[in-house]
Amino acid sequence: MTRDIALPASSPRRLSVLKGLWPFLRPYRARVALAFLLLCLGSALILLMPLAFRDLIDFGFGEPARPAGGLLAGLSLDAHFVALFGLASAWALVVSVRYYTVSWIGERSTADLRSAVYARVLTQSPQFFETLQTGEVLSRLSGDATLIQTVVGSSVSMGLRSLFQFVGGMVMLAVTSFHLFSLNLGLMALLTLPILAIGRKVRRLSRESQDRIADASALAGEILNAMPTVQACTQEAHEAARFAGATETSFSTAIRRTRVRAALTALIITAVMGTIVFVLWIGVRQVHAGAMTQGQLASFVLYAVLVAGGVGTLAEVWGDMMRAAGAAERLLELLHADTAIHEAPCPQAPAHPAEAALAFEHLTFCYPARPHTRALDDICLDVAPGESVALVGPSGAGKTSLFMALLRYYEATAGRILLNGQDIRELSLHDLRRAIAIVPQDPVIFSASALDNIRYGRASATDAEVRAAARAALVDEFVERLPEGYGTFLGERGTRLSGGQRQRIAIARAILKGAPLLLLDEATSALDAESEILVQKGLDTAMEGRTTVIIAHRLATVQKVDRIVVMDQGRIVETGTPADLRRQGGLYARLATLQFGV
Repeated sequence: MTRDIALPASSPRRLSVLKGLWPFLRPYRARVALAFLLLCLGSALILLMPLAFRDLIDFGFGEPARPAGGLLAGLSLDAHFVALFGLASAWALVVSVRYYTVSWIGERSTADLRSAVYARVLTQSPQFFETLQTGEVLSRLSGDATLIQTVVGSSVSMGLRSLFQFVGGMVMLAVTSFHLFSLNLGLMALLTLPILAIGRKVRRLSRESQDRIADASALAGEILNAMPTVQACTQEAHEAARFAGATETSFSTAIRRTRVRAALTALIITAVMGTIVFVLWIGVRQVHAGAMTQGQLASFVLYAVLVAGGVGTLAEVWGDMMRAAGAAERLLELLHADTAIHEAPCPQAPAHPAEAALAFEHLTFCYPARPHTRALDDICLDVAPGESVALVGPSGAGKTSLFMALLRYYEATAGRILLNGQDIRELSLHDLRRAIAIVPQDPVIFSASALDNIRYGRASATDAEVRAAARAALVDEFVERLPEGYGTFLGERGTRLSGGQRQRIAIARAILKGAPLLLLDEATSALDAESEILVQKGLDTAMEGRTTVIIAHRLATVQKVDRIVVMDQGRIVETGTPADLRRQGGLYARLATLQFGV
């Protein structure tokens, strides 16, 4: 279940970017607190273990009659072992419960993060995807989110446990033998600078590694969606080589990161173990001199091992945190990305006429990628309720741009569009687009059944309503011949259907939506003659009782419309019936001569 989460306005570029994940942890702060308490309890128990070993060694190998004066004072030798096993069992229980708790937090918060990012991406306009490939988005939702899950559900807990283990171990080292502790501390202080220097390099390489993985994913997604074209042009070997090159680049970057991280780990382990060996040598000399007991030396060594283990784990966790910082940065960039289309602060309630009225008033529009080129230039056009209007003209005339502005996929540069007398910018995007049904030139068919694909037009529709829309669009003519009828899986992008069949699914979807305004974008341009006749019958049904605007290159398909609007270079240059426009001898007449040959 996706939650509404308030987030900061911008994403910092340092390790503190991980603070941006806190809004996804806040709903589970009770579990976070429980995990923290278990972490403290587990750390306390593990720090008691060396004291128990100290008392056991001093009692077992020293004078039994001598008062122990320690953690297990007054216990017999057998009771010492029982108490030691009890401590170990309690520690194991606490660790297991903590592991489950932090894993649950990691899985749950990451699922919320994925859902929030995906929901945010769905609100973006087409402009957003002009510079960001869908493969890149998918890479961030999968690989980057998995890295974050690992850190939140494991690495952070390990890091805090190791930090407590390190700090507590250092305190107990000082209590056990301040002389040995001071030697240990001085040597370990020398490790700080190389750890920090190498850690910064790991973070940079981690971000670079994630970017290269995303590049390879984006490339693969683009090519897999264009497989017929790739195979028709016999480019399989070329594309395989391109992907192999992208993968090799990703591998090289990952290996550089791994090499640096391995060097950091080796440096830390070698230095820490060297420090332990040196301090142990000094401690043995003190035992021989009678300055400390065997139990004290054993406990000091155990604490030193705990400290060393804590430092080693902290180094590993630090590397994970660097990678997670890069991943979080990339995900939060998507989450914080501002959409180019903004909702009205106080949207008006939409009118609900049976047939829509449409008006374009001095509409001017430039694509953000081409701000100095007018795709639409001072368009003025009124479409009466129930009227059918065809937009014709050469490629680049601005026909599709008019649809883009009407649907508010892009914001108009100047002028306004009125739907039933209301400025579309004063309507919510949901209400605006709910009032419009569209049949595109290349309809999208989802990886679902025929029934679900048609129901996409109106999710609340019953099976009977879906079948009625299908009959109106002549979908039942071919669906009933499929293996499972309306329950047949249509394949990714409708690969099991012909072009005309996909188009009729889209028409049924538009009929089911029941919107008062219908947009037809080259709905029959790529069909054979037989399919075109069937699709045209479906379109005639869809147009009944609706205001319709049609984009058409083939003039034969729009001879029955009420009016034709001829566009060229973003302007309206002619308007009238087909007969009127032929008599005018303008652009339409020239296009008609080219297509009809008369």
